Amino acid sequence: MTFLFIIDIIYTNIFLHGIMLSQECFWFYYYLNSVVMYISYYGLSSFKIVAKSDGRGSEDVVILFSPFSKKVGLNPPQTNADIVLISLDDMKFNNTDYVRNNPIIVETAGEYSIKGVSIIGFEVSADYNNGKIRGNTVVYILDVEKIKIVYLGAIGSDLTPDQLEQVMEADILFLPIGDKMGLDGRTAEVIARKIDPKIIIPMHYNVGKLKLDDLRDSSDFCSNIGNCPNNSIEKILINEKELENRKMEVVSLSLV
Repeated sequence: MTFLFIIDIIYTNIFLHGIMLSQECFWFYYYLNSVVMYISYYGLSSFKIVAKSDGRGSEDVVILFSPFSKKVGLNPPQTNADIVLISLDDMKFNNTDYVRNNPIIVETAGEYSIKGVSIIGFEVSADYNNGKIRGNTVVYILDVEKIKIVYLGAIGSDLTPDQLEQVMEADILFLPIGDKMGLDGRTAEVIARKIDPKIIIPMHYNVGKLKLDDLRDSSDFCSNIGNCPNNSIEKILINEKELENRKMEVVSLSLV
């Protein structure tokens, strides 16, 4: 049994059971075992992806989704970033004041290629009333080292057949589950099953010290999807091998 195979077994158990990694072990695995990216969660709809966009030997590219204002009750993301993707012009989704490193900010639909990351954005309604309350949100589809990431932003209604075709069979789906102006748990579950991702990461639900009245907790979604984990993990480490046998696996992230 090789050394790397033993490490791989250890990591698989970490991924499945939510065992926390020390910083030393985390970076050891990241650099030694062809990890393509890791994902961490700030709360609401804000995530950071650190990815190797041109392969194992390349420099990392840092992608930040929907940083929020401190007015929501959580600490806003304070981090370096190369790319910031804004899904909705609202304090819960758009606050770049604390983001460092002069990132490229994307906030409109279109096609982009930035630092080796291919990005497609298209608009959908941001509320259950066909956008009459909040307008439209941007859904983003990313290709990072042949891993397909779908980020549904502040989506408020079901997708059209054409939109669904673009996002189907995602490797990783960021899915809002608690927005009272958007998807309820049942609708979020139906959309997830249509997309059929390998990994589902819930977002935009009531957690921590949030000061918002327009959020549900995760219970409605979890009762419908049926396979939410009991524990949250701090980071997800992703490589192509880890994705091979995943199907509709829900991964809950704790706040950084």
